[in-house]
Amino acid sequence: MVQSKTDLFDEELKTQAAWFKVLAHPARLKILQYLSEANSCITGDLSEELPLGRTTVNQHIKELKEAGLIQGHIEGVRTKYCLNPEKITEVKSIIEQFLSGLNVGDYECK
Repeated sequence: MVQSKTDLFDEELKTQAAWFKVLAHPARLKILQYLSEANSCITGDLSEELPLGRTTVNQHIKELKEAGLIQGHIEGVRTKYCLNPEKITEVKSIIEQFLSGLNVGDYECK
């Protein structure tokens, strides 16, 4: 049986890597920023806020929804998009935990 190279790492690192992958595109980061700055749910087409085609934006929205970072609710012919505060808090904690484990206080590259 062939083993995936990611199987060589512990679950915590695999979880962290999965979140970094979800956040690894500027369009997805912009969508999260836009929803956060709106400070409420947005009804309508998010592609009007990004320099990308509707299909591309919808693919990024799908990735964020599958990860649980945003929620989408259909209201008539429009979709209402919101951040998922609980999941955002969870991901913030995961990222902060990873970065705080990188000790660079007395790091020297020789």
